[in-house]
Amino acid sequence: MEKSKAIYLFHEGNYKKSYEFFGSHLSKKGCTFRVWAPRADYVAVVGSFNDWDEAVNPMTCLPDSGGIWECEIPDIKRGDLYKYYISNPNGRKSYKADPYALKAEEPPQTASMVWDISDYQWQDDDWCLKRGKKNVMKEPMNIYEMHLGSWKTHEDQTPYTYEELARELPSYLKEMGYTHVEFLPVMEHPFGGSWGYQLTGYFAATSRYGDPQGLMHLIDALHQADISVILDWVPGHMCKDAHGLAEFDGERLYDNKDHPEWGTAEFDFGRPQVRNFLISNAYFWFDKYHIDGLRVDGVASMLYLNYGMPDANLKNREGGDTNLEAIEFFKALNTAIFKDYPYAIMAAEESTSYPLVTMPVNKDGLGFNYKWDLGWMHDTLSYMQTDPYVRSQFHDKLTFSMAYAFSENFILPLSHDEVVHGKASILDKMFGSYEMKFDQFRLLYAYMFFHPGKKLNFMGNEFAPFIEWRYDESLEWFMLDYEPHRLTKDYIQALNKVYLKEPALWQDDHDWTGFEWIDPDDRETSVLSFRRMGDNPDDDLIVVINFCPIERQDFRIGVPTDRTYRTVFNSDDEAFNGHGYPAKKTAKAQKMPWKNQPYSITLNIPPSSAIVMKGIVPRVKPKKRKRKSKTKK
Repeated sequence: MEKSKAIYLFHEGNYKKSYEFFGSHLSKKGCTFRVWAPRADYVAVVGSFNDWDEAVNPMTCLPDSGGIWECEIPDIKRGDLYKYYISNPNGRKSYKADPYALKAEEPPQTASMVWDISDYQWQDDDWCLKRGKKNVMKEPMNIYEMHLGSWKTHEDQTPYTYEELARELPSYLKEMGYTHVEFLPVMEHPFGGSWGYQLTGYFAATSRYGDPQGLMHLIDALHQADISVILDWVPGHMCKDAHGLAEFDGERLYDNKDHPEWGTAEFDFGRPQVRNFLISNAYFWFDKYHIDGLRVDGVASMLYLNYGMPDANLKNREGGDTNLEAIEFFKALNTAIFKDYPYAIMAAEESTSYPLVTMPVNKDGLGFNYKWDLGWMHDTLSYMQTDPYVRSQFHDKLTFSMAYAFSENFILPLSHDEVVHGKASILDKMFGSYEMKFDQFRLLYAYMFFHPGKKLNFMGNEFAPFIEWRYDESLEWFMLDYEPHRLTKDYIQALNKVYLKEPALWQDDHDWTGFEWIDPDDRETSVLSFRRMGDNPDDDLIVVINFCPIERQDFRIGVPTDRTYRTVFNSDDEAFNGHGYPAKKTAKAQKMPWKNQPYSITLNIPPSSAIVMKGIVPRVKPKKRKRKSKTKK
């Protein structure tokens, strides 16, 4: 692209590939460096090639460029270290990492590194062709959320490299029945304890686990195993480390204020150049790293002017309390991504009732196609921590989620945030004795998987550790030596496989056409029953969940058809560390209407268990159900 056009598009906020212009770019002549620092009066490239001397390689401010500085340095090679020395008329001097650097030194070192990623040979052509034909709304989505540095480590606690992860992770995910993996931020960050949520290098894959080509190889290997890759992405705030984006040219440039809770600085969404930087960064990970989606962190903190400030009363120009610039940013972001990557997953971590998060931009929505259902997560975990013998008093915590379940396209998360900071592991949150906790754990995950919505589970939860996640140590894989934990892993694997096998659990999980209550109101027994429905009526399921540790014998459940129903899943199976209570494997429907169903069956429901049943298909198949789609995306 012509230099003048690149400059124009950047300042307008519409240069999706600004990473091809800014940063460091190797050529036969050497390396070209470009950086935006409009309030600087002197900028130089300093590095390992000039003894970090700011007088050796000064940059030139391009005429009529709005503060874009450039220089070309010969004899630069891949791996050379550098920073920008920036001074401004107020006498402030700083050494800044390159905002567009593709690689950085491994922390605690802070220099950028000259790098090139064009030489990686991708092997995922078949995957890319296949994903372009998919409708993500009509596909299963079972996400394994993970922190790369603590999934597995060596004996000395050094983390696996990207290359080592590529050898083990794809087969593990495939064997367990996951369809997607979501990485906590892989962009460069100075402090490991931030888990990657406070960044300094938005375009740089963290050097903790290897080089950028190593991350590409990991994503490539996952794609070849039919696993989609989602990255956590952090556009709401930046860390204030001296080499980072904060006060970049001696004044606030990318940032405009401090975050009230996190000790960070917030991006200035009113600047088109800042919006351009972030949208270009999101685009970069799809373009260069072949990712399949982004989970956008901290959306609520960006949407509200008074977020984290209960005593504040900031207003926008229309008199409301929303950040209008951030709203326009989200709309521009999702418009840009979906234009070129229509298969993308753009998921918002949004914890409020802000409306239309997953509605298209042309319908006045923010344009995401998924939102984390944090309300379901909080209510359900609270319920599962309650004594089962008094749960009848809190029954609404289970059923309330269905009052809004289809107002957005939801992902149900049991994420890393729920197993840190003294909140206890998922297993340890559960009510009761050691044995009872496992019963409740199985109940929780059964409800999650049979409830409408896509699924997300944090690494390690699959074998139910008692200890919270620790970012600087390996998961406690040795727990699999103990039968309850090993069988729990088998249980999660079986749930995953049932989810993948049964289209009724995902074909219409964003719409009332995929769900019908049978009885949501039986608070006295704490039993829920409902139907899950797919495009083909033969795929329909009956789900019955007993949240009380009391067996329910000859318990009547309404069913829609005059069929024999067979059990396709029983969480009380001894193979899953269940108790193996006797339960009917089949039940013939009787012409006895029950609740809102024309027929009914009777079941023996084990204590604290979930049973899923499916009608045996008659010889003459019914016609395919015709439904009017209400898909929002």
